[in-house]
Amino acid sequence: MIGAVPALLAAAFALVALVYASVGFGGGSTYAALLALAGLDYRLLPMLALACNIVVVAGGSIRFARARLTPWRRAWGLVALGAPASFLGGLTPIAESVFHALLGASLLVTSLAMLIPLRERAGGTPTRAARLMPLMAAPLGYLAGLVGIGGGVFLAPLLHLARWESARAIAASSSLFILVNSLFGLAGQMLKHGPGLMGAAVGAGLPLLVAVAIGGQVGSLLAVRFLPLHWLRWLTALLVALVGMRLLLGL
Repeated sequence: MIGAVPALLAAAFALVALVYASVGFGGGSTYAALLALAGLDYRLLPMLALACNIVVVAGGSIRFARARLTPWRRAWGLVALGAPASFLGGLTPIAESVFHALLGASLLVTSLAMLIPLRERAGGTPTRAARLMPLMAAPLGYLAGLVGIGGGVFLAPLLHLARWESARAIAASSSLFILVNSLFGLAGQMLKHGPGLMGAAVGAGLPLLVAVAIGGQVGSLLAVRFLPLHWLRWLTALLVALVGMRLLLGL
């Protein structure tokens, strides 16, 4: 199915990468949605979504680091709990029906998370909940490895609500969180399915990886220098919600 519409799907992936990278995310949720619509084998879907995540947030993490926006000590506290859980998620066997149900539910929650306004400056004193944020990293990491969603799109709104850091620092931390989770989740998926299936996923999705590399670089540049593109995020949230409902309803 991917080979049937390479230009259209690649263009969609590039746009998704640009939008998500502009706020420090990888786009795994929407890649998964588009691949599900394309009818991709559910075993390949999380691997390709995670691979695209890595391509996008690797460039974004480098840009954030060069701009000295990453609060390394606090960010690694999140990563240390999320990464092992992501690896376990990638290793977990899952039936196709359960996978689609989890993915559909995750997409609906993702769409709601994307509608939460992300202020340019978080401001104010961190709430008591800010200390509990590392505890959220483990379940989000497990979900990342299991269905191919990096988890940052869930984590970032919680960090904003807790006034954990400035908006730019949260975007940078989310980018690093997604990068490491995706690497560990992909490793777990490869051990579960074997490198042969991973080769099939990359071979089928190579144009998509190139597309997200381009879109991600543009998006991460916008994240450092300009405001997020709110209206594009809202449209993306709508797309993700529609696909999530479609998967849950089995249409």
